[in-house]
Amino acid sequence: MTIHQQDVQESQSTGATQIEVPAQRPGPVSRIAALRGAAAAAPQAVPRPVPVPVPARTGHRFLIYKQDPSVTELGARLAFVPTVVLNGPTDARVRTEMQGVTPVARNVNGDFVFAPGSPQFDCAHTFAVVRQAIAMYERHNGGNPIPFAWNVGGNTDRLSVFPRAGVGANAFYSRTAKALKFLFFTPEGQPPTTVVHTCRSFDIVAHETGHALLDGLKPGWLSAAGPPQTGGLHESFGDLTAIFLALAQPDQAEALIALTKANLHDKSFLADVAEEFGRALGMPSGLRNADNDLKLSQVGNEVHAISQVFTGAIYDVLADIVAFEIARQRRTKDPTIVLIESAAALCRLVFDAIVAAPATGARYVDVANKMLQISASRGDPAIYRTFIRNRFAVREITTAATPLTDLMSGQMKMTEADYTGDGQDVTEVDALDEQSASLRAEQDRSRCCGTMQMPEYQVVDAEKLAKRGSLEDDDILRDDLDELRRAFSK
Repeated sequence: MTIHQQDVQESQSTGATQIEVPAQRPGPVSRIAALRGAAAAAPQAVPRPVPVPVPARTGHRFLIYKQDPSVTELGARLAFVPTVVLNGPTDARVRTEMQGVTPVARNVNGDFVFAPGSPQFDCAHTFAVVRQAIAMYERHNGGNPIPFAWNVGGNTDRLSVFPRAGVGANAFYSRTAKALKFLFFTPEGQPPTTVVHTCRSFDIVAHETGHALLDGLKPGWLSAAGPPQTGGLHESFGDLTAIFLALAQPDQAEALIALTKANLHDKSFLADVAEEFGRALGMPSGLRNADNDLKLSQVGNEVHAISQVFTGAIYDVLADIVAFEIARQRRTKDPTIVLIESAAALCRLVFDAIVAAPATGARYVDVANKMLQISASRGDPAIYRTFIRNRFAVREITTAATPLTDLMSGQMKMTEADYTGDGQDVTEVDALDEQSASLRAEQDRSRCCGTMQMPEYQVVDAEKLAKRGSLEDDDILRDDLDELRRAFSK
Protein backbone atom coordinates (compact mmCIF):
# COMPACT_ATOMS: atom_id res chain seq x y z
CA MET A 1 0.00 0.00 0.00
CA THR A 2 1.32 3.45 -0.88
CA ILE A 3 1.01 6.09 1.81
CA HIS A 4 1.40 9.68 0.63
CA GLN A 5 2.78 12.36 2.87
CA GLN A 6 -0.53 14.19 2.73
CA ASP A 7 -2.34 11.16 4.18
CA VAL A 8 0.14 10.97 7.03
CA GLN A 9 -0.27 14.65 7.84
CA GLU A 10 -4.09 14.39 7.86
CA SER A 11 -3.90 11.39 10.17
CA GLN A 12 -1.64 13.22 12.57
CA SER A 13 -3.73 16.40 12.59
CA THR A 14 -7.06 14.64 13.34
CA GLY A 15 -5.64 12.13 15.79
CA ALA A 16 -7.68 9.40 14.07
CA THR A 17 -6.75 5.79 14.85
CA GLN A 18 -8.15 2.91 12.83
CA ILE A 19 -8.97 0.00 15.18
CA GLU A 20 -10.82 -3.13 14.22
CA VAL A 21 -13.31 -4.40 16.87
CA PRO A 22 -15.63 -7.44 16.91
CA ALA A 23 -18.99 -7.04 15.22
CA GLN A 24 -20.93 -6.88 18.50
CA ARG A 25 -22.19 -4.21 20.79
CA PRO A 26 -19.31 -3.64 23.17
CA GLY A 27 -19.99 -2.88 26.79
CA PRO A 28 -17.73 -0.83 29.04
CA VAL A 29 -15.47 -3.77 29.87
CA SER A 30 -15.12 -5.06 26.31
CA ARG A 31 -14.41 -1.50 25.04
CA ILE A 32 -11.56 -1.11 27.54
CA ALA A 33 -10.21 -4.56 26.65
CA ALA A 34 -10.33 -3.74 22.97
CA LEU A 35 -8.38 -0.52 23.47
CA ARG A 36 -5.78 -2.31 25.59
CA GLY A 37 -5.43 -5.07 22.99
CA ALA A 38 -4.96 -2.52 20.22
CA ALA A 39 -2.30 -0.72 22.24
CA ALA A 40 -0.47 -4.00 22.87
CA ALA A 41 -0.64 -4.96 19.18
CA ALA A 42 0.60 -1.56 17.94
CA PRO A 43 4.28 -1.55 16.82
CA GLN A 44 6.53 -0.15 19.48
CA ALA A 45 9.21 2.41 18.60
CA VAL A 46 12.71 1.00 18.93
CA PRO A 47 15.20 3.60 20.14
CA ARG A 48 18.22 4.02 17.86
CA PRO A 49 21.42 5.03 19.65
CA VAL A 50 23.00 6.29 16.40
CA PRO A 51 21.06 8.52 13.96
CA VAL A 52 20.50 7.02 10.50
CA PRO A 53 22.15 9.14 7.76
CA VAL A 54 19.56 10.49 5.35
CA PRO A 55 20.83 11.24 1.81
CA ALA A 56 20.10 14.63 0.35
CA ARG A 57 16.96 14.37 -1.78
CA THR A 58 18.25 16.31 -4.74
CA GLY A 59 17.48 15.05 -8.20
CA HIS A 60 14.72 13.53 -10.26
CA ARG A 61 13.93 10.41 -12.25
CA PHE A 62 13.34 10.58 -15.99
CA LEU A 63 12.03 7.91 -18.33
CA ILE A 64 14.26 7.94 -21.43
CA TYR A 65 15.22 5.86 -24.43
CA LYS A 66 18.66 4.45 -23.71
CA GLN A 67 19.45 4.27 -27.43
CA ASP A 68 17.06 4.71 -30.34
CA PRO A 69 13.43 3.59 -30.01
CA SER A 70 14.37 0.85 -32.50
CA VAL A 71 17.02 -0.65 -30.18
CA THR A 72 14.73 -3.02 -28.30
CA GLU A 73 17.51 -4.58 -26.19
CA LEU A 74 17.43 -1.48 -23.99
CA GLY A 75 14.14 0.28 -24.69
CA ALA A 76 12.87 2.97 -22.31
CA ARG A 77 14.32 2.93 -18.80
CA LEU A 78 14.46 5.16 -15.76
CA ALA A 79 17.45 7.47 -15.42
CA PHE A 80 18.39 9.70 -12.49
CA VAL A 81 19.47 13.31 -12.93
CA PRO A 82 21.07 14.44 -9.64
CA THR A 83 20.39 18.18 -9.96
CA VAL A 84 17.45 20.38 -9.04
CA VAL A 85 15.14 20.42 -12.06
CA LEU A 86 12.16 22.75 -12.23
CA ASN A 87 9.00 22.25 -14.22
CA GLY A 88 9.86 22.66 -17.86
CA PRO A 89 12.03 20.69 -17.52
CA THR A 90 14.58 23.41 -16.81
CA ASP A 91 17.55 23.93 -14.55
CA ALA A 92 20.45 26.36 -14.30
CA ARG A 93 22.00 25.24 -17.62
CA VAL A 94 19.21 23.89 -19.84
CA ARG A 95 15.61 24.83 -20.59
CA THR A 96 13.05 22.92 -22.69
CA GLU A 97 10.59 24.51 -25.10
CA MET A 98 7.65 22.96 -26.96
CA GLN A 99 4.76 25.18 -27.91
CA GLY A 100 1.54 24.23 -26.16
CA VAL A 101 3.27 21.61 -24.01
CA THR A 102 5.97 23.17 -21.85
CA PRO A 103 6.37 23.69 -19.02
CA VAL A 104 5.99 19.99 -18.30
CA ALA A 105 5.28 19.44 -14.60
CA ARG A 106 6.86 16.92 -12.25
CA ASN A 107 4.59 14.17 -10.92
CA VAL A 108 3.63 13.63 -7.27
CA ASN A 109 7.02 12.00 -6.63
CA GLY A 110 8.91 14.90 -8.17
CA ASP A 111 9.83 12.92 -11.29
CA PHE A 112 9.45 13.36 -15.05
CA VAL A 113 8.02 10.00 -16.08
CA PHE A 114 5.68 9.97 -19.06
CA ALA A 115 4.38 7.53 -21.67
CA PRO A 116 6.94 7.02 -24.49
CA GLY A 117 5.87 8.81 -27.64
CA SER A 118 3.95 11.55 -25.86
CA PRO A 119 5.03 15.20 -26.17
CA GLN A 120 5.77 15.26 -22.44
CA PHE A 121 8.03 12.22 -22.82
CA ASP A 122 9.92 13.88 -25.69
CA CYS A 123 10.55 16.94 -23.52
CA ALA A 124 11.72 14.92 -20.52
CA HIS A 125 13.82 12.45 -22.53
CA THR A 126 15.61 15.15 -24.52
CA PHE A 127 16.36 17.26 -21.46
CA ALA A 128 17.71 14.27 -19.54
CA VAL A 129 20.11 13.13 -22.29
CA VAL A 130 21.41 16.68 -22.77
CA ARG A 131 21.95 16.99 -19.03
CA GLN A 132 23.72 13.62 -18.83
CA ALA A 133 26.13 14.59 -21.62
CA ILE A 134 26.96 17.88 -19.91
CA ALA A 135 27.50 16.10 -16.58
CA MET A 136 29.83 13.52 -18.17
CA TYR A 137 32.20 16.14 -19.54
CA GLU A 138 32.01 18.21 -16.37
CA ARG A 139 33.26 15.15 -14.48
CA HIS A 140 36.22 15.00 -16.85
CA ASN A 141 36.68 18.75 -16.36
CA GLY A 142 37.39 18.29 -12.67
CA GLY A 143 33.77 18.94 -11.75
CA ASN A 144 33.94 22.47 -13.16
CA PRO A 145 31.11 23.71 -15.39
CA ILE A 146 31.82 23.93 -19.11
CA PRO A 147 30.67 27.28 -20.51
CA PHE A 148 28.53 27.54 -23.59
CA ALA A 149 30.07 29.81 -26.21
CA TRP A 150 28.04 32.81 -25.01
CA ASN A 151 28.82 32.36 -21.29
CA VAL A 152 31.37 35.17 -21.05
CA GLY A 153 31.57 38.22 -18.80
CA GLY A 154 29.26 36.65 -16.20
CA ASN A 155 26.61 35.66 -18.74
CA THR A 156 24.66 32.61 -17.49
CA ASP A 157 22.13 32.22 -20.33
CA ARG A 158 20.87 28.66 -20.66
CA LEU A 159 20.94 26.35 -23.65
CA SER A 160 17.38 26.08 -25.00
CA VAL A 161 16.27 22.65 -26.22
CA PHE A 162 13.45 22.28 -28.76
CA PRO A 163 12.43 18.58 -29.00
CA ARG A 164 9.95 19.19 -31.84
CA ALA A 165 11.32 22.27 -33.53
CA GLY A 166 9.81 21.62 -36.95
CA VAL A 167 9.60 19.32 -39.95
CA GLY A 168 12.78 18.01 -41.50
CA ALA A 169 15.25 15.13 -41.48
CA ASN A 170 17.84 16.85 -39.33
CA ALA A 171 18.87 18.32 -36.00
CA PHE A 172 21.26 21.14 -35.19
CA TYR A 173 22.99 23.37 -32.66
CA SER A 174 22.94 27.15 -33.18
CA ARG A 175 25.07 29.61 -31.25
CA THR A 176 22.93 32.46 -32.56
CA ALA A 177 19.74 30.90 -31.18
CA LYS A 178 21.57 29.48 -28.12
CA ALA A 179 19.66 26.33 -28.86
CA LEU A 180 19.52 22.69 -29.86
CA LYS A 181 16.70 22.02 -32.32
CA PHE A 182 15.45 18.55 -33.20
CA LEU A 183 13.23 18.05 -36.24
CA PHE A 184 10.85 15.26 -37.23
CA PHE A 185 9.91 13.74 -40.59
CA THR A 186 8.03 11.00 -42.39
CA PRO A 187 10.38 8.70 -44.33
CA GLU A 188 9.81 8.63 -48.07
CA GLY A 189 7.28 5.99 -49.08
CA GLN A 190 6.01 5.49 -45.52
CA PRO A 191 2.46 6.25 -44.27
CA PRO A 192 1.93 9.65 -42.62
CA THR A 193 1.71 8.01 -39.21
CA THR A 194 5.29 6.73 -39.50
CA VAL A 195 7.10 9.73 -38.08
CA VAL A 196 10.74 9.73 -37.03
CA HIS A 197 11.46 12.16 -34.19
CA THR A 198 15.19 12.91 -34.03
CA CYS A 199 14.81 13.97 -30.38
CA ARG A 200 14.00 10.37 -29.40
CA SER A 201 17.42 9.13 -30.48
CA PHE A 202 19.88 8.99 -27.59
CA ASP A 203 22.69 9.19 -30.18
CA ILE A 204 21.37 12.27 -31.99
CA VAL A 205 20.66 14.22 -28.79
CA ALA A 206 24.11 13.38 -27.41
CA HIS A 207 25.74 14.25 -30.76
CA GLU A 208 24.18 17.72 -30.95
CA THR A 209 24.97 18.37 -27.29
CA GLY A 210 28.57 17.50 -28.14
CA HIS A 211 28.56 20.29 -30.75
CA ALA A 212 27.28 22.79 -28.17
CA LEU A 213 29.88 21.81 -25.57
CA LEU A 214 32.78 21.76 -28.04
CA ASP A 215 31.74 25.22 -29.27
CA GLY A 216 32.16 26.40 -25.69
CA LEU A 217 35.58 24.75 -25.39
CA LYS A 218 36.89 25.56 -28.88
CA PRO A 219 34.71 28.32 -30.36
CA GLY A 220 36.94 28.72 -33.40
CA TRP A 221 36.53 25.14 -34.58
CA LEU A 222 33.07 25.62 -36.11
CA SER A 223 34.32 28.12 -38.68
CA ALA A 224 34.19 26.82 -42.24
CA ALA A 225 37.45 28.69 -42.86
CA GLY A 226 39.45 25.98 -41.07
CA PRO A 227 40.81 22.87 -42.78
CA PRO A 228 38.40 19.97 -43.33
CA GLN A 229 40.00 18.04 -40.47
CA THR A 230 38.90 20.75 -38.02
CA GLY A 231 35.31 20.29 -39.16
CA GLY A 232 35.85 16.55 -38.92
CA LEU A 233 36.88 16.91 -35.28
CA HIS A 234 33.57 18.66 -34.53
CA GLU A 235 31.46 15.96 -36.17
CA SER A 236 33.54 13.21 -34.61
CA PHE A 237 33.27 14.76 -31.14
CA GLY A 238 29.49 14.56 -31.49
CA ASP A 239 29.58 10.85 -32.36
CA LEU A 240 32.15 10.09 -29.65
CA THR A 241 29.94 11.89 -27.14
CA ALA A 242 27.14 9.44 -27.95
CA ILE A 243 29.50 6.45 -27.61
CA PHE A 244 31.16 7.53 -24.37
CA LEU A 245 27.84 8.60 -22.82
CA ALA A 246 26.39 5.17 -23.56
CA LEU A 247 29.37 3.51 -21.86
CA ALA A 248 29.05 5.81 -18.83
CA GLN A 249 25.73 4.11 -18.05
CA PRO A 250 26.05 0.69 -16.36
CA ASP A 251 22.96 -0.84 -17.97
CA GLN A 252 24.20 0.00 -21.46
CA ALA A 253 27.72 -1.22 -20.68
CA GLU A 254 26.39 -4.49 -19.24
CA ALA A 255 24.12 -5.06 -22.24
CA LEU A 256 27.05 -4.46 -24.59
CA ILE A 257 29.31 -6.92 -22.78
CA ALA A 258 26.62 -9.59 -22.87
CA LEU A 259 25.77 -8.92 -26.53
CA THR A 260 29.36 -8.94 -27.83
CA LYS A 261 31.03 -11.21 -25.25
CA ALA A 262 33.32 -8.25 -24.53
CA ASN A 263 34.48 -7.94 -28.16
CA LEU A 264 33.74 -4.35 -29.20
CA HIS A 265 34.29 -5.26 -32.85
CA ASP A 266 31.21 -7.48 -32.86
CA LYS A 267 28.16 -5.76 -34.33
CA SER A 268 26.27 -3.87 -31.66
CA PHE A 269 24.16 -0.84 -30.86
CA LEU A 270 27.29 1.00 -29.68
CA ALA A 271 29.08 1.31 -33.01
CA ASP A 272 25.91 2.05 -35.01
CA VAL A 273 25.02 5.72 -34.60
CA ALA A 274 21.39 6.88 -34.96
CA GLU A 275 20.00 3.57 -36.22
CA GLU A 276 16.37 4.62 -36.71
CA PHE A 277 17.29 7.84 -38.52
CA GLY A 278 19.80 6.05 -40.75
CA ARG A 279 17.38 3.29 -41.74
CA ALA A 280 14.77 5.90 -42.62
CA LEU A 281 17.30 7.30 -45.09
CA GLY A 282 18.19 3.87 -46.49
CA MET A 283 21.29 3.17 -44.35
CA PRO A 284 20.93 -0.27 -42.70
CA SER A 285 23.66 0.30 -40.09
CA GLY A 286 22.51 3.74 -39.02
CA LEU A 287 23.63 7.21 -39.91
CA ARG A 288 27.29 6.34 -39.23
CA ASN A 289 29.28 3.34 -38.11
CA ALA A 290 32.08 4.03 -35.63
CA ASP A 291 33.61 0.57 -36.18
CA ASN A 292 34.82 1.32 -39.69
CA ASP A 293 38.06 0.93 -41.68
CA LEU A 294 38.11 4.27 -43.47
CA LYS A 295 41.44 6.00 -44.24
CA LEU A 296 42.09 9.65 -45.04
CA SER A 297 43.00 8.83 -48.67
CA GLN A 298 39.44 7.53 -49.13
CA VAL A 299 37.48 10.56 -47.96
CA GLY A 300 38.75 13.70 -49.71
CA ASN A 301 37.44 16.91 -48.12
CA GLU A 302 33.87 15.88 -47.23
CA VAL A 303 33.65 16.57 -43.51
CA HIS A 304 31.04 13.91 -42.73
CA ALA A 305 33.29 11.17 -44.13
CA ILE A 306 36.47 12.69 -42.69
CA SER A 307 34.96 12.60 -39.21
CA GLN A 308 34.47 8.84 -39.45
CA VAL A 309 38.22 8.33 -39.91
CA PHE A 310 38.96 10.00 -36.55
CA THR A 311 35.99 8.32 -34.85
CA GLY A 312 37.09 4.95 -36.19
CA ALA A 313 40.62 5.43 -34.88
CA ILE A 314 39.36 6.29 -31.38
CA TYR A 315 36.91 3.37 -31.46
CA ASP A 316 39.76 1.00 -32.33
CA VAL A 317 41.84 2.40 -29.46
CA LEU A 318 38.88 1.85 -27.14
CA ALA A 319 38.49 -1.76 -28.28
CA ASP A 320 42.23 -2.34 -27.82
CA ILE A 321 42.31 -0.87 -24.31
CA VAL A 322 39.23 -2.84 -23.24
CA ALA A 323 40.71 -6.10 -24.55
CA PHE A 324 44.00 -5.42 -22.74
CA GLU A 325 42.35 -4.40 -19.45
CA ILE A 326 39.89 -7.30 -19.39
CA ALA A 327 42.78 -9.72 -19.89
CA ARG A 328 44.77 -7.99 -17.15
CA GLN A 329 41.91 -7.71 -14.64
CA ARG A 330 39.81 -10.79 -15.50
CA ARG A 331 40.32 -12.31 -12.04
CA THR A 332 39.65 -9.15 -10.06
CA LYS A 333 36.89 -7.22 -11.86
CA ASP A 334 33.69 -7.86 -13.73
CA PRO A 335 34.11 -7.12 -17.47
CA THR A 336 31.34 -4.51 -17.32
CA ILE A 337 33.25 -2.54 -14.68
CA VAL A 338 36.41 -2.78 -16.77
CA LEU A 339 34.54 -1.46 -19.80
CA ILE A 340 33.06 1.48 -17.88
CA GLU A 341 36.42 2.43 -16.36
CA SER A 342 38.35 2.02 -19.62
CA ALA A 343 35.84 4.09 -21.59
CA ALA A 344 35.87 6.83 -18.94
CA ALA A 345 39.68 6.95 -18.99
CA LEU A 346 39.79 7.22 -22.79
CA CYS A 347 36.98 9.80 -22.84
CA ARG A 348 38.93 11.97 -20.43
CA LEU A 349 42.09 11.53 -22.50
CA VAL A 350 40.31 12.65 -25.68
CA PHE A 351 38.67 15.53 -23.79
CA ASP A 352 41.98 16.74 -22.32
CA ALA A 353 43.72 16.42 -25.68
CA ILE A 354 41.05 18.51 -27.40
CA VAL A 355 41.25 21.18 -24.70
CA ALA A 356 45.04 21.31 -25.22
CA ALA A 357 44.83 21.38 -29.05
CA PRO A 358 45.20 24.62 -31.11
CA ALA A 359 42.36 27.15 -30.87
CA THR A 360 41.97 27.29 -34.65
CA GLY A 361 42.93 25.09 -37.58
CA ALA A 362 43.31 21.97 -35.43
CA ARG A 363 44.41 18.80 -37.22
CA TYR A 364 43.99 15.16 -36.28
CA VAL A 365 47.74 14.86 -35.67
CA ASP A 366 47.53 17.69 -33.13
CA VAL A 367 44.98 15.79 -31.05
CA ALA A 368 46.85 12.50 -31.48
CA ASN A 369 50.09 14.03 -30.17
CA LYS A 370 48.32 15.60 -27.20
CA MET A 371 46.79 12.21 -26.41
CA LEU A 372 50.24 10.59 -26.47
CA GLN A 373 51.79 13.25 -24.27
CA ILE A 374 48.96 13.39 -21.73
CA SER A 375 48.80 9.61 -21.57
CA ALA A 376 52.52 9.44 -20.76
CA SER A 377 52.24 12.20 -18.15
CA ARG A 378 49.47 10.47 -16.24
CA GLY A 379 51.29 7.14 -16.10
CA ASP A 380 49.19 5.00 -18.43
CA PRO A 381 50.74 1.69 -19.52
CA ALA A 382 53.03 2.15 -22.52
CA ILE A 383 50.81 -0.16 -24.57
CA TYR A 384 48.08 2.51 -24.47
CA ARG A 385 50.32 4.79 -26.51
CA THR A 386 51.20 1.92 -28.82
CA PHE A 387 47.49 1.51 -29.51
CA ILE A 388 47.14 5.25 -30.23
CA ARG A 389 50.19 5.42 -32.53
CA ASN A 390 49.20 2.31 -34.46
CA ARG A 391 45.56 3.17 -34.93
CA PHE A 392 46.23 6.71 -36.15
CA ALA A 393 48.99 5.46 -38.45
CA VAL A 394 46.92 2.72 -40.06
CA ARG A 395 44.24 5.35 -40.83
CA GLU A 396 46.90 7.37 -42.72
CA ILE A 397 46.55 10.23 -40.24
CA THR A 398 50.11 10.06 -38.90
CA THR A 399 53.43 8.52 -39.78
CA ALA A 400 54.17 5.14 -38.23
CA ALA A 401 56.68 5.67 -35.41
CA THR A 402 57.30 1.91 -35.41
CA PRO A 403 56.62 -0.68 -38.11
CA LEU A 404 53.01 -1.82 -38.28
CA THR A 405 54.09 -5.41 -38.92
CA ASP A 406 52.84 -6.74 -35.59
CA LEU A 407 49.52 -4.94 -35.89
CA MET A 408 48.80 -5.99 -39.46
CA SER A 409 49.83 -9.62 -38.86
CA GLY A 410 47.81 -9.91 -35.67
CA GLN A 411 50.91 -10.57 -33.59
CA MET A 412 50.67 -7.63 -31.18
CA LYS A 413 51.46 -8.62 -27.60
CA MET A 414 48.10 -7.48 -26.27
CA THR A 415 48.78 -8.58 -22.68
CA GLU A 416 52.14 -6.85 -22.13
CA ALA A 417 51.74 -3.44 -20.49
CA ASP A 418 55.17 -2.22 -21.68
CA TYR A 419 54.78 -3.30 -25.30
CA THR A 420 55.77 -0.61 -27.83
CA GLY A 421 56.80 -2.66 -30.85
CA ASP A 422 60.46 -1.63 -30.80
CA GLY A 423 61.10 -0.41 -27.28
CA GLN A 424 60.59 3.26 -28.14
CA ASP A 425 57.68 5.03 -26.40
CA VAL A 426 57.30 7.88 -28.88
CA THR A 427 55.02 10.76 -27.84
CA GLU A 428 55.14 12.90 -31.00
CA VAL A 429 54.45 11.88 -34.58
CA ASP A 430 54.03 13.73 -37.86
CA ALA A 431 51.10 14.03 -40.23
CA LEU A 432 51.43 11.38 -42.92
CA ASP A 433 50.51 13.64 -45.84
CA GLU A 434 50.71 17.41 -45.45
CA GLN A 435 49.25 17.77 -48.96
CA SER A 436 46.10 15.81 -48.11
CA ALA A 437 42.79 17.28 -49.26
CA SER A 438 41.64 16.85 -45.66
CA LEU A 439 44.19 19.52 -44.69
CA ARG A 440 44.38 21.85 -47.70
CA ALA A 441 40.99 21.90 -49.46
CA GLU A 442 37.91 23.86 -48.44
CA GLN A 443 35.46 22.11 -46.18
CA ASP A 444 32.66 20.26 -47.93
CA ARG A 445 29.84 20.20 -45.36
CA SER A 446 27.09 19.09 -47.72
CA ARG A 447 26.45 15.78 -45.95
CA CYS A 448 27.01 16.92 -42.36
CA CYS A 449 24.40 17.29 -39.65
CA GLY A 450 22.43 20.53 -39.51
CA THR A 451 24.94 22.15 -37.15
CA MET A 452 27.76 22.26 -39.68
CA GLN A 453 25.43 23.69 -42.32
CA MET A 454 24.23 26.64 -40.26
CA PRO A 455 24.98 29.94 -42.06
CA GLU A 456 26.52 31.51 -38.95
CA TYR A 457 29.50 29.14 -39.18
CA GLN A 458 29.86 29.66 -42.92
CA VAL A 459 29.95 33.47 -43.11
CA VAL A 460 30.86 34.86 -39.67
CA ASP A 461 34.52 35.79 -39.46
CA ALA A 462 36.63 33.00 -37.98
CA GLU A 463 38.32 35.39 -35.54
CA LYS A 464 34.96 36.52 -34.18
CA LEU A 465 33.83 32.94 -33.71
CA ALA A 466 37.07 32.09 -31.92
CA LYS A 467 36.64 34.91 -29.38
CA ARG A 468 33.43 33.39 -28.02
CA GLY A 469 30.39 35.42 -27.09
CA SER A 470 26.84 35.74 -28.38
CA LEU A 471 26.07 35.93 -32.09
CA GLU A 472 23.29 38.04 -33.54
CA ASP A 473 21.52 37.92 -36.89
CA ASP A 474 23.39 41.09 -37.87
CA ASP A 475 26.67 39.22 -37.42
CA ILE A 476 25.55 36.72 -40.05
CA LEU A 477 24.42 39.51 -42.40
CA ARG A 478 27.44 41.73 -41.69
CA ASP A 479 28.84 41.80 -45.25
CA ASP A 480 25.45 42.53 -46.82
CA LEU A 481 24.66 45.23 -44.26
CA ASP A 482 28.03 46.89 -44.77
CA GLU A 483 27.41 46.95 -48.51
CA LEU A 484 23.99 48.54 -47.97
CA ARG A 485 25.46 51.18 -45.66
CA ARG A 486 28.00 52.10 -48.29
CA ALA A 487 25.29 52.31 -50.95
CA PHE A 488 22.94 54.37 -48.79
CA SER A 489 25.61 56.80 -47.63
CA LYS A 490 26.16 58.23 -51.12
